[in-house]
Amino acid sequence: MSDKNSDKNEIIKEIIFESKSCEETESIAEEFAKKLKAGDFLAFFGDLGSGKTAFVRGIVSYICPKCRVSSPTFAIVNEYLGGKIPVFHFDMYRIYDDDSLFSTGFYDYFDREGIIAAEWCENIPFALPEKRYDIIFEKINENARKIRIIKRQQCTENI
Repeated sequence: MSDKNSDKNEIIKEIIFESKSCEETESIAEEFAKKLKAGDFLAFFGDLGSGKTAFVRGIVSYICPKCRVSSPTFAIVNEYLGGKIPVFHFDMYRIYDDDSLFSTGFYDYFDREGIIAAEWCENIPFALPEKRYDIIFEKINENARKIRIIKRQQCTENI
């Protein structure tokens, strides 16, 4: 783990993992989930099939263990309730402007005291809060992934 500083202390910390399988990605996410608090925003970046939903599955397995995770591609948002903290899982693949984002009810979720996990955040840079975790996936090969977790501004907990 390394401390990074940029203008206005934007990047607080960055940690890099290498996962060799979907199961390992879920395990990394489950460990990361232990540090999350209500109000945290997780911004996911990466290509199709890079492990974003698997990472959310790992988070939800710790926070809402009785919930089954599925990609919210067509629903736009899936809510995982009944655990330690609600998790709101968004898919922004088909969202490109503030009007379409607003129509999903996205902004209302910030008042619901849960964790927001949003995939395809490269489509909504205009809507990302300053205080967030960026989780960036890079395919190394068919199974392996490089996963970068960047804490931006003052999220609730250290990574």
